[in-house]
Amino acid sequence: MKIAEESGFTALISKIFAPLLRPLFPKLDKNSEAFKSITMNISANLLGLGNAATPFGLKAMGELNRLNNCSNTASNEMVIFVVLNTASLQLLPTTLATLRQSYGSNAPFEVITAIWISSATALTVALTVACTLNLKKAR
Repeated sequence: MKIAEESGFTALISKIFAPLLRPLFPKLDKNSEAFKSITMNISANLLGLGNAATPFGLKAMGELNRLNNCSNTASNEMVIFVVLNTASLQLLPTTLATLRQSYGSNAPFEVITAIWISSATALTVALTVACTLNLKKAR
C-alpha cells in the first residue's frame, strides 16, 4: 500500500475512478485519503484480489470514520462504501479461478459470465437500496 501511494499509483487510480464515484461520494474530496483508499479497494476487488483489497478497505473506513467525527452512527459515505465493498463487481475473479484450477478444473474461468452477471446484479440492487434509503433518511 505504501509503495502504491509513494509511486503515485493511488492518485492515478483515483483520477480514473473519480467520474464514476463522485456521484456516490459527493461530500468526499477526490484528493482525500478516504477517496484514494476507496478507489484502490474497488480496483483490487475488480481484479478479484480480495486479500489485497482488505487493507485499502480498512484504511478507507478509518478515514471515513475520522471525517464523520468518530460518531457512533455510520455516515452515508460509510454505508455506500460497505455496499460497494460487499457486493463487489469482479471483472477477473482470480481467487475463484485459482481455487477451481487447484481442484482440477480444465477451464477455471468458464464461470466468468455467470460471475459478471451475478456481481453486476448484486451491486446494482445493493446500491439502489442503499441510495434509496439514504435519500429517505435525508428528507
